[in-house]
Amino acid sequence: MATTNDLKNGMVLNLDGQLWSVVNFQHVKPGKGGAFVRTTLKHVLSGKVVDKTFNAGTKVDTATVDRRTMTYLYNDGQDYVFMDADTYDQINVAKETVGDGANYLLENTEVQVAVHEGTPLYVELPTSVELVVQHTDPGLQGDRSTGGTKPATLETGAEIQVPLFLTTGEKVKVDTRDGRYLGRVSS
Repeated sequence: MATTNDLKNGMVLNLDGQLWSVVNFQHVKPGKGGAFVRTTLKHVLSGKVVDKTFNAGTKVDTATVDRRTMTYLYNDGQDYVFMDADTYDQINVAKETVGDGANYLLENTEVQVAVHEGTPLYVELPTSVELVVQHTDPGLQGDRSTGGTKPATLETGAEIQVPLFLTTGEKVKVDTRDGRYLGRVSS
């Protein structure tokens, strides 16, 4: 248990059996009436964001969420298997929990896995990863100046938009949050 005065960004609250992460909070002391805390909360599992206001000093139930650095090992067909970097324990994480991050997961990628009471809540990838372009159609001569894009399939199977000058076999940097092309990586 903690009070609303103890809130910090990233703290996880257990509200009515649901886990919510504090994205933002602000203590407000109006000229009239009692102080209150305005928060922005993100549902840990669904990602839904809500605004919630608490009276200052209200007791809130905090949840213990263990964030660990883990290494992605392989996909066994249904689950993604990760290994704890410290204890070498392996943990299976469901496809739904990994979500879109699976598009940018290569074996031996280091990620953050959040676990609550033995249940994996979410997998946080690095903000950018370097992947090889598995296939993309060749750009036409003269296309380079237009600034257009074309689809490219990465080594993980994900498809992103890349500039016309890129060719198959080149390594690119990709933003894992939205699948955006960030640049070419020199070998």
